[in-house]
Amino acid sequence: MGWYWSNCKLRCSHDPFLQEVIYFSLWCRGLTLLMQVAFNLLIPDHSADAFSPPRLEPSTSADHIVELLFGGLGRWDAEHFLFVAEHGYVYEHNMAFFPLFPLIIGGLARGPLLPLAGLLRLHSRLLISSAFLNCICSTLAAVSLYLLGCVTLQSRRSAFLAALLFCMSPISIFMTTGYSESLYALTTFTGLWQLQKCRILCGSVFFSLASAARSNGVVNAGFLLYLAMKAVVHRKGNCGQLMKTVYGILLVILPFALFQGFCYVRSCLQSYGTDQIPQELVELAVKKGYRVHKELIPAWCSFSFPLAYSHIQSEYWDVGLLRYFKLQQLPNFLLALPVLILSIATITEYASSNLELCRTLGLYKVHSKHTNGFYGPQVFVYVAHLAALTVFGFLCMHVQVNGFFAII
Repeated sequence: MGWYWSNCKLRCSHDPFLQEVIYFSLWCRGLTLLMQVAFNLLIPDHSADAFSPPRLEPSTSADHIVELLFGGLGRWDAEHFLFVAEHGYVYEHNMAFFPLFPLIIGGLARGPLLPLAGLLRLHSRLLISSAFLNCICSTLAAVSLYLLGCVTLQSRRSAFLAALLFCMSPISIFMTTGYSESLYALTTFTGLWQLQKCRILCGSVFFSLASAARSNGVVNAGFLLYLAMKAVVHRKGNCGQLMKTVYGILLVILPFALFQGFCYVRSCLQSYGTDQIPQELVELAVKKGYRVHKELIPAWCSFSFPLAYSHIQSEYWDVGLLRYFKLQQLPNFLLALPVLILSIATITEYASSNLELCRTLGLYKVHSKHTNGFYGPQVFVYVAHLAALTVFGFLCMHVQVNGFFAII
């Protein structure tokens, strides 16, 4: 990260667009935080049957101030990330949330913010850590997107506009709240930028971090696979280059595989773990029907491919092919409709202007009047990525979050 920051400072001194991206991103994060405080005070929280664990430590006046300023950033899925950072993977469904983000905010709360332990309980320090981390990561993600755009689009102005739109998009609140989206966007955009600069192993390291932050980071291995396919078709890749790509793909998959292995050991081996679960958390499990890791071995442990993630998504969130196609979910389909239309329009516009390029999957050089910008051949792989996410999100995911994943 120090290398990344030094590179950014060097570029900032020569690129006014990059300076504006940083200033605008920080301004957007500040405005989002202020709006979160205002709406958190003015609008009562929705009473939903969402994960809401008890606070085990007594609160102080300083904790109440932190809750007032940052409490809105700790709702919904953020509760899971904060809970894992504080207590670890106590409940089975917590294992749907990957460990990199909780590890970092946990390290910040127990490290640099430890002197505040007398004033603030751990949960408050975790809230502050997540807000700080996401403000930094979202700003650096905008910078990486700008740098990626400069290389891919061959137009600083277009890259600049793309970065500004990213900063002010409807997903802005998710880039500030206690989710792993900012961290994932930063590692993914930086990995793509490094791939565009032909730095395969460096890009793979960032993709590996993305896989440790979110499960869908594994999809980034497709970019490496596509790069290898192009090298084979054009006969430009030697054996060493191809081996780098293979190592890179394995590096991307490794965090997912390691975490699934951890979940298997924790859930399926009764001899694992001697840590005591606080009584309040045991009572919550009994009340809500949550499975804790010391209970009977779950059924998924005996599957041919015992993946905790797929089981948890299916069991707790009802994620699967066409499972969301229910009449009562029609409002959520309408909520996703604008971004679905935008995604389909983007894919259609690019494909209609590059029929031959799309027919050959961008693997062969074809005559085209577009050499750079949105219609350039280098954009093909990103349009294909958008198309895959849009189709998968619409058919298999909770469709109201499809817009978010399509943008990312």
